[in-house]
Order: sequence, then C-alpha cells, then structure tokens
Amino acid sequence: MTGDHPVIILNNGDDRTTRRPYKSTLRVAHRTSGLVLLTFAALHMANHLVGLQGQADHIAFMAAIRPVYRNPVVEPILLTLITVQVLSGITLVIRGWRGRTGIVAWLQAISGLYLSAFLLNHVASILYGRIALALDTDFRFAAAGFHVAGFYWFFAPYYLLAITALFTHLGCAAYWLTYARSQRLGAGLLAAFCGTGIVFGAFVIAALSGLLYAVDIPTAYLRTYQ
Repeated sequence: MTGDHPVIILNNGDDRTTRRPYKSTLRVAHRTSGLVLLTFAALHMANHLVGLQGQADHIAFMAAIRPVYRNPVVEPILLTLITVQVLSGITLVIRGWRGRTGIVAWLQAISGLYLSAFLLNHVASILYGRIALALDTDFRFAAAGFHVAGFYWFFAPYYLLAITALFTHLGCAAYWLTYARSQRLGAGLLAAFCGTGIVFGAFVIAALSGLLYAVDIPTAYLRTYQ
C-alpha cells in the first residue's frame, strides 16, 4: 500500500456466534464504510498491479486516478470513512474478544487489528509527507524507506503483512458469506484470498525495493530517514 491513502478493513472480525443488539449499529457502520472504501481499495491495488511494470507506470497511473479521490469533496469523506472503519473495527474486536471461537474468527480479528494499525500510521505518514515535508507522496515516497540502510527490514514486513492482512480480511468476509451454503467453498475462497495476498505483497515489495526494475529515489525523499 503505497502512495496516497491506505486501503480498507472490510467486515470486521467480531465473532459470528455473538448476536448482541448493541453490536448491530457498529456492525452496520463498519460494513457500510467498508463497502464504500472497497472502490478506493480496488483502485489502490490496481495502482500496485500497474506499478509492477515500472516506477514510471506506477506514478503515471496514480496521477491519472488522483483527481477521483484527492479533491476537496471526496478526500474528507474518505478520511472520515477510514476513521469510522478503524474505530468501529477495533471496538467490535474488543467487545467480541471473549466470545470469539474458531480459526476464521481469529484470522478476521487479527487481520483487522493489523489493518487498523497500518491505516492509522499510513494515513498519518501520507499527510505528514504532503503537508510538513511538501513531498509528492507517490511511488518514491513509499519506496524511499527500502533504500535507506536498516529501514528495509521494517518496511518489507510492514507492507507484506498489510497486503496479506487486507486479502485475509476480505477472505474471511467471503468465508462468512458462503459457509452456510458450503463450508468447503468458504474455506477455498479464504485460502485463495490469503495466498493471493502473500504473493501479491511479495511482488509489491520486490518492485519497491528495486528487485523487479531499477528504482530512482531523489535525495529529498531519502533525507526524511536521516
């Protein structure tokens, strides 16, 4: 998840065996914000997919889609929805902690918590880079940390876990939507989402770190880590 904004937590991991009335409003808020943000997440993942071809392709694609979400109307809505998504997700995880059973429920909760932490840190970093450092928070901003001694070992697992957590969380949502019809189908979808997240995340890290093609990071970006 590089560039302007992070991705999304969808269908948070509160235990499906728990049906308490006080959770219904939070669950609706979480799902609604998640479904709206899913469009942005798809654009963001498409940006990474295009970016596997080269740094210039990643930057060009982001420049083309930025007007859709980085404007005075849409961006505040996105930030509000991200806030709702994170706060409702964390609350649902905490309230359902004792009643949670089964590996899928725990995968959903843990992936949701990691995504919440990632979202908070990622959004703060992007806003800091734009406002305080006056940098263009594109591919170069995300990749800079991979090219400063020592920071690679933070950013590689940081992004890999974030992308894996996103796909895992979506896989858990797919599982719950299909398990009543076929638990085998639900388990297969979950496994497919998890595997896709790991593989895609590995390719994104390879691109950011310069393993797929030569990466050019201006000094202004590298200095932010000094």
